[in-house]
Amino acid sequence: MSNWHSMEVVRVCERLGTDLRQGLSEEEARKRLEKYGPNELKKEKRISALSIFINQFKNILIVILLIAIGLSAIVGEVVDAAIIGVIVVFCAVLGLIQEYRAERALEALKKMLSPTITVLRGGKETETPSKEIVPGDVLVLEAGDKIPADARLIEIHSLKCDEAPLTGESFPVAKDARPVPEDVRVSDRKNMVFTGTTVTYGRGRAVVTSTGMNTEFGKIAEQLTAVKEEKTPLEKRTEEIGKWLGVIAVSICVLVAGFSIVREAWLDKVDLGFIVTIVMFAIALAVAAVPEALAAIVTGALAIGMHQMAKSNALIRKMPAVETLGCTTVICSDKTGTLTKGEMTVRKIYAGGRMIEVTGVGYEPVGEFRGSGKIQVGESEPILTLLRAGLLCNDSVLEKAGEKWVMKGDPTEGALLVAALKAGISAEELRGDHSRVEEICFSSERKRMTTIHRAPGGKRIAFMKGAPEAILKRCSHILDEGGIRKLSESEKDGILKINEEMALGALRVLGFAFRDCSEVMECTEDSVEGDMVFVGLSGMIDPPRAEAIEAIQVCKQIHIRPIMITGDHKLTAVSIAKEMGIYQEGDQVLIGEDLEKMTEEELGKIVHRVTVYARVSPTDKLKIVKAWKKRGEVVAMTGDGVNDAPALKHADIGVAMGITGTEVTKEAADMVLSDDNFATIIKAIERGRWIYDNIKKYLTFLLRCNITEVAVIAGVVLVSGPEFLPLLPAAILYMNLATDGLPALALGVAPPDPDIMKRPPRDPKESVFSWDVKAFILAALLIEIPFFFFLFYHKLSDITEART
Repeated sequence: MSNWHSMEVVRVCERLGTDLRQGLSEEEARKRLEKYGPNELKKEKRISALSIFINQFKNILIVILLIAIGLSAIVGEVVDAAIIGVIVVFCAVLGLIQEYRAERALEALKKMLSPTITVLRGGKETETPSKEIVPGDVLVLEAGDKIPADARLIEIHSLKCDEAPLTGESFPVAKDARPVPEDVRVSDRKNMVFTGTTVTYGRGRAVVTSTGMNTEFGKIAEQLTAVKEEKTPLEKRTEEIGKWLGVIAVSICVLVAGFSIVREAWLDKVDLGFIVTIVMFAIALAVAAVPEALAAIVTGALAIGMHQMAKSNALIRKMPAVETLGCTTVICSDKTGTLTKGEMTVRKIYAGGRMIEVTGVGYEPVGEFRGSGKIQVGESEPILTLLRAGLLCNDSVLEKAGEKWVMKGDPTEGALLVAALKAGISAEELRGDHSRVEEICFSSERKRMTTIHRAPGGKRIAFMKGAPEAILKRCSHILDEGGIRKLSESEKDGILKINEEMALGALRVLGFAFRDCSEVMECTEDSVEGDMVFVGLSGMIDPPRAEAIEAIQVCKQIHIRPIMITGDHKLTAVSIAKEMGIYQEGDQVLIGEDLEKMTEEELGKIVHRVTVYARVSPTDKLKIVKAWKKRGEVVAMTGDGVNDAPALKHADIGVAMGITGTEVTKEAADMVLSDDNFATIIKAIERGRWIYDNIKKYLTFLLRCNITEVAVIAGVVLVSGPEFLPLLPAAILYMNLATDGLPALALGVAPPDPDIMKRPPRDPKESVFSWDVKAFILAALLIEIPFFFFLFYHKLSDITEART
C-alpha cells in the first residue's frame, strides 16, 4: 500500500494496528519482525577481487596475447613469451586496482541507514536498532535524527527535514501532519518522512508504514540492480581491432605456411623438418602481426589520464570512462551546488522605500550595499533594522574552516546572517546584547517565525520573518527613513507587487517586521504577532558559479548540449538557466508532473528541444537519460543524492559530487568531482579527448610498422621461398616489442593538439581506423614496402647483411 499520505491519522493507525500513545508491544514488534523481516536493503553478492581480476582476461586483446604467449613458447622463444606474459599481468593488475570498488552502491545505501532511533514500545520511549523497526512502530523524532524507515507523521512541532538525498530539494522541507491528495509526487508528501533523510529542526512523531526494500529508498536500490553495464566506445573499438588482428594473424599463418608447403611439394623438396620450420616461421609472423604492447599502452594511457584528471579534481572510478568523456555530447546537470554555489546569498533588499543590491557571492562575508551608489548601512535605520531582524530571528552559525566559510543551520538563515556581517554587524555582540527569551516557532500553516529578545535597557522586542503576505497581514505600521508611521492598504499592495517582481527574478523573498512588546504579559501568537512594524523584504538566491557560466559557453562552442535538471520550481530554474546561457528563447521547459505523464516515446520526440527540467523525481531523471541515449547521444549525468544513483549508473558517464554527494552516488558513478564544480567536467572532457587522440596516434604508428613488417616478410617468402627469410622468428618478435613498441609508447603520452577543444565530439561509432588513419598508413606502405624490398634484394648476396 502506498497511499498513506492521503489518509487521516486515525485511519492510518487502524490499518497498521497500532496505538498512538502506546505504540506496539514488544511481543507484537517481534511477530512483525518475523513477518516483514529486518529493516534492511536486500543483500547482493559482492564481486570479489578475484572475479574482477579474472574479468580482465575477457578482453579480446588479452586473449590474443595469451595465444601469442603459447605460440612463442612453441617456437622456443621463452624470453618473448615471458615478456608478453608480464604485459598481460600488468594490464590485469592495473584494471583490478582501478575497478575494485566499482560495485558498492548497495553497500553504501546500507551504511546510510541510522543505527538506532527512539521508538514508542509499550508506552515507553526506547532506543531501538534501525534494522528492528517494523511497520506500525511509532518513531519519536528530534533534530539530528536520521529517519530509518518511511513513516506517516502524526504529530509535529516546527518539524523540518533535509530531503535532498532523496528528492533533490535544496531547502529543508517544513512538515505537516494533515492528509494530502493521493496523486501527489513523493517530494510533495509533506506529511511523510522517508528513509535516509534527516530531521534538521523541531520535533515530531510518525508511524512507520514501510521498511526495507518497500521504502522509497528500497525502490531506488531495485533500480540500481536493474541497470546493466554497457561497453564504452573504446571497449567496442578495441574489441573490433582485436577481432580484426586475430583474423589477419590466422590468415597470414595459413597463407604463408600453406603456400610454402605447396610450393616446395611441387619441387619435391618437402620433408618433416621443412614443415616444422615453415610452420614455426608462419606462427612467428602471425605473432608479429599482433602489437603485443597494445593492451599495455591503452591501459597505461588511460591510467595516466586518471592520474592527471585527479589533479584537476576529477576522480575517475572506472578506467574506460576516461576515453568515453571525449565523445560526450550531452551533459545533464543538477543545478544546486554544481551549476550554482550551493550557498544561499542575499542579492536584493527592499527597505526604506528603495531597492538595494547586495554584492558578494556565497558564505564569505564580503560585499557592499548599492543603490544609485555605495550605501552606508549605518546611516539608514530601515536597512539596519532589517539586517538586525534577519540576524536575531535566526539560528544559523558561520564558521571558518581553513580557507572556507562553513554554515551550520538553515541555508536561508545562513544567507541572512552573512548579509548582516557584510554590513559590519557583529553577530556575537548583537546576539549578546539582545538575548532571546521567547520564540514562536515557524510552521507551514503560519509561514512565519517570531523571536522575542531582551534589549539593552530592559525592553523586550519581537522580530518576525516569513512569507511577505503573512508578515504584512500582521503589520499596521511601517519603518521608513523618517521613522515609524501608519501602513496603508494601498502601500501593502505595492509591497506585494515588489515581492512578485523579486520572485520573478528567481529570488526567494522573506518579509521582516518588529514591535516593542515590553507591555505584553504573556508571549503568545495573538498577543505578540499583531500591530507589527513592517521593515522590508530580503531576496536571496543560490548564485551561479562564474566558472560554470564560462564552462557552459565552452560546451556550446564544442557542440555539447548542457541540460539543467533540478528539484526547484520552474520559475527559479528558468531564471538561473537564462543567466547561465543554458536556456534560450524558444527552448522548452518540462516539470516533473508533465514528464511523469509522458511515455518514453513521447519524450523522445521532444527531448532535443528541452533544456530545463524542474521538480523532477528519480524516475524522471532515468527517463531523461534513456531518451537521450535512444537518440544515439553519449550522455553524462551529474548528481549528489540517493535519487540520482540509478540515472548515474544508466548514463554513459555518471558524475557524482565529492563534497555534497552521498556515498551511494559516488559508488554508482564513473567519475567523482572533488570540488563539485561543473567546470571540472569540461576539463575532464578535454583530457578524455587528449587520451583518445594519443591512443589513436599510437595505434596508427604501431599498425603501420606491423603491416609493413608482415607485408615485406610475407612478400619475400611468397616470391622467393622460405630459404630467403628477411627476418628470423626471434628478430621478428624483438622488433615488435622493442623497436616498434618504445617509440609508440612516447606517442601515448604526447601533448594535446591545439584544436582539441574546437572540434565537435567524435561519433562513438567511429572506427579507430578513420579515413585519415587509413590514408596515412596507405601512404606509408606505398613508400616503405618498395624501399625495404629494394634494400633486401640489393644486399641479397650476403643474407646476414640483408637481414640486418
